[in-house]
Amino acid sequence: MNLTRHLHWSFALLGLLSFSLSAHAQKPVYRCETAGKVSYSDAPCMGAKEIDTTPTQGMDKMTGASRKGADVQRAEHNALMADALKPLTGMSPEQYQVYKHRFKLSPRDKAECTRLDTELPELKQRAATATATPTEKALADVELYKARKQFNNLNC
Repeated sequence: MNLTRHLHWSFALLGLLSFSLSAHAQKPVYRCETAGKVSYSDAPCMGAKEIDTTPTQGMDKMTGASRKGADVQRAEHNALMADALKPLTGMSPEQYQVYKHRFKLSPRDKAECTRLDTELPELKQRAATATATPTEKALADVELYKARKQFNNLNC
């Protein structure tokens, strides 16, 4: 009886924390080059390069103290919460962030996002292979574009 009550409260707390913490999953940023012009977008394009946009923390020149923006503080807080909940969820901070972001998706969309999670790295590798013929490279670029577009449209 006592164990059941304890589990009930643990899951209730987990549920409240899931809803109270906003999920700020970072969308990828793509560097697109079209007709010699470079643009950056959150929507994929053909032959796009993914850009690392991880927020950094600056340093105050006078004190040498770290100056963190709200986005960095939020990410650190979410990582600490995910670490604290790891015994209950069994998820790493990265896995927990993805779980929270995809919480409201339909089961079908969640399954498609999971499939794309495994497919995208393989497609990126295939598109980046230098030994591929121009036709194989173009085909790999098209497949990568389609997968990225679907990932973006599903809001994975």
